[in-house]
Amino acid sequence: MSLLEQMPSIIVDPQAGRPPLTTELQSHSGAASEWLGGQLANHPVVKYILQSWNTLTRSMSEDSSITDVKVAPNSILYFPADLPLTNEVAELYDRSHVQVRSLPRIIEQMGDVKIHDLPAPGLLYLPNPYVVPGGRFNEMYGWDSYFIVLGLICSSRFSLARGMVDNMLFEIRHYGAVLNANRTYFLTRTQPPFLTATILAVYECSQCFDPRESRLEWLQSAYRLAAKYYAALVQPHRSAGATGLARYFDMDSGPIPELADDSAYFEDVIEWLLAHPQQDPGFLVKAPACPGKTYSDHSSTAIHPGTGGRREPACVRGNSLTDDFYLGDRAMRESGFDSCFRFGPFCGRTHHYAPVCLNSLLFRYERDMATFAAKLDLAGEAQQWNDRADHRAAAIQKYLWRADEGLFQDYDFVRGQPSPYSYLSAYYPLWAGLATTQQAAALRQNLHQFERSGGLSMSTLATGMQWDEPFGWAPCNFIAAEGLRAYGYLAEARRISRAFITTVDINFASDATVREKYDVVRRDAEIQVTAGYKENVIGFGWTNAVYLLMQKLLLDNSDQK
Repeated sequence: MSLLEQMPSIIVDPQAGRPPLTTELQSHSGAASEWLGGQLANHPVVKYILQSWNTLTRSMSEDSSITDVKVAPNSILYFPADLPLTNEVAELYDRSHVQVRSLPRIIEQMGDVKIHDLPAPGLLYLPNPYVVPGGRFNEMYGWDSYFIVLGLICSSRFSLARGMVDNMLFEIRHYGAVLNANRTYFLTRTQPPFLTATILAVYECSQCFDPRESRLEWLQSAYRLAAKYYAALVQPHRSAGATGLARYFDMDSGPIPELADDSAYFEDVIEWLLAHPQQDPGFLVKAPACPGKTYSDHSSTAIHPGTGGRREPACVRGNSLTDDFYLGDRAMRESGFDSCFRFGPFCGRTHHYAPVCLNSLLFRYERDMATFAAKLDLAGEAQQWNDRADHRAAAIQKYLWRADEGLFQDYDFVRGQPSPYSYLSAYYPLWAGLATTQQAAALRQNLHQFERSGGLSMSTLATGMQWDEPFGWAPCNFIAAEGLRAYGYLAEARRISRAFITTVDINFASDATVREKYDVVRRDAEIQVTAGYKENVIGFGWTNAVYLLMQKLLLDNSDQK
């Protein structure tokens, strides 16, 4: 019997209804072990996932976790300037030859320290163990952590889940924001802001706290730090023009330094633009200063010494990329959708758009903050947060809803026009709870644009990029399914969940791994990406979490009528 045939067959009533998954998870997380140890006790993928949490856990008290293999042969761990070095951390160098240094100054706001302020790149200290996305990572990522924390709670790994949220709060306190990840070259960039949803998941899970601990005192501290992070997210330079909406934006400039995975990425971009001149929005410029450099030189791999990892701009046969393209590329990476063509070729115009995903998340953030303020008896502040959410919702309806398309779509505020690009982020407003019932019905009707045999595809255009057709990713499949279910479309939520986890099952039966992404058209983990991150990493944190959450959705019959 094959491994796939050994997997339990799950039969559910597609018409069954249930309350929002996140609410159910928070209220009944203590029951997670019952179904993991009961109906799915012998499920091969579930067993793999429960074991993999240990494999994917890193701790800065362990040599193997802080030895940095990505960017430099000599690993460096940076400590906040406002904290004294602990003996445990100071002893690391004696054991593992990892250098331990303090950051050059106290960070009040994200961007106060940039990579050129440091002699070399390195990891940033975090006090608690955390789960990384996949085996090649040693750092904790921003938006990955939301889904991972839900998966950990679902797996009764309460201490680890709580520790990850505390790490996010530590980053805000000492590094100015929840960072893209805890590396020095991310000190100018965050990621999609799922912080308040993560705080809420942990707060409402009593098992994440010591019985002697005051959850309300913890929430009060988290609330204040979340307010500080929010202030960073709505700075003027992050405004999408006069729309009242926000944009993604990295506070540094030039080519990103983190190109160990694909050192020729920017040269690949130039080559593509040279081959498709009719699709170049103006990203290419002549570069007479470097006429001798060719594609084979891989100029973007050249690192300026003593600048924390800053790289030379790419150049191919006398052609380079504009400074504005590099700003867009950095903003794209903050969005988490790296790479795709959603905001122009290679997303080089990301910072010119008010995105559906970011503004939906900020609406949810503002509503969550109102909830926290109410719990803390801060009625005036709760009203302020609700007012902010109302204003954002009105702007989203004005600029991002396309009644003619029946979808939420990004808005190019520089050109003053909606994007024609259909993207799966259209379903974020359902998850955030800001769509009307009529909009939810239209989104349901338009599922066919993204729905494939193996789950939901990111877009309707095959570009060769990993965040476009035909690729499906766990977090966006979950957000769409959960959003549809929250609006009463349980059959669709279950259908999407069943398709995606079956894709995981099929490929697990072939290679006994869970992957970062899947080709949802072919239902295959053997992916072909033409530029950008070309690996399909094993692990995988958010896929593990979403798999468990979707299995639970399919198994739960609590509100069947």
